Amino acid sequence: MLTITGTTRLLGVIGHPVEHSLSPTMHNAAIAHLNLNYVYLPLPVPPEALETALAGFQAIGVVGFSVTIPHKQAIIPLLSQVSPVAQAIGAVNTVWHTPTGWHGTNTDVTGFMAPLKSLDRDWSKVYPVVLGNGGAARAVVAGCVELGCKRVAVVGRDRTKLETFQQSWHNTPFAPVVTIHTYDDLPTLLPQTQLLINSTPVGMHPHTADSPLPPEGWPHLPPSAIVYDLIYTPRPTRFLQQAQQRGLLTLDGTEMLIQQGAAALELWLQQPVPVEIMGQALLNALDSPHSS
Repeated sequence: MLTITGTTRLLGVIGHPVEHSLSPTMHNAAIAHLNLNYVYLPLPVPPEALETALAGFQAIGVVGFSVTIPHKQAIIPLLSQVSPVAQAIGAVNTVWHTPTGWHGTNTDVTGFMAPLKSLDRDWSKVYPVVLGNGGAARAVVAGCVELGCKRVAVVGRDRTKLETFQQSWHNTPFAPVVTIHTYDDLPTLLPQTQLLINSTPVGMHPHTADSPLPPEGWPHLPPSAIVYDLIYTPRPTRFLQQAQQRGLLTLDGTEMLIQQGAAALELWLQQPVPVEIMGQALLNALDSPHSS
């Protein structure tokens, strides 16, 4: 158990709501294992209080914090420095305090890539297809490019939103890589892909019977394709169940959640962290009947 004292240093996660976040479970397990005098807290911050919260965090000496919905974009103008990858994605999920103010980056890219890096693939020859064009898709695009993919197809339902998504990469190294498509293009795209990624919320509780890929899409996928769902509960999602029924290799969002958290904690503590301990704590929490 963590012992809180007058010298305990503060970390946390801000969001609205944030009460059900599993990040404290993961981070505090690692902190306890390392026997460090830190604690990681859920910090509910409504949108209108974001700037006030940052001033308060600075006043009480908060070391750093994770950022979740709805603050990932809104926090950027309040930071004194933002990493190039977070600038390109347009979202920050990790913040730390420095003598020159708050600095931010995005470890979702690291988290997304982690399970893929362990696979034996020539990523320069892989043409990923990403379902969805929201905030999560931005980290996926950046991760695919960092892996070495030469082009990435982003699939959405709304042509106007897709065009806005593509234009938002203008003046970044990712611009030449991103192509946009509607779901009507899937019969052409799927036979070419070795990596199909769901970055939409389709399949999350309470709509766990839903899948982002229509049934007629599955026969178009090559047998060697990897199917990756960023959702981590339920495990497996309907999308991944359908992939498994076809004998395809599947990945869910748990490893991404663990690895993005580990990357953030290493940044705050400036030392290696026990990723396995964080992962086990997360899986235990997900398996608990009380987890949402």
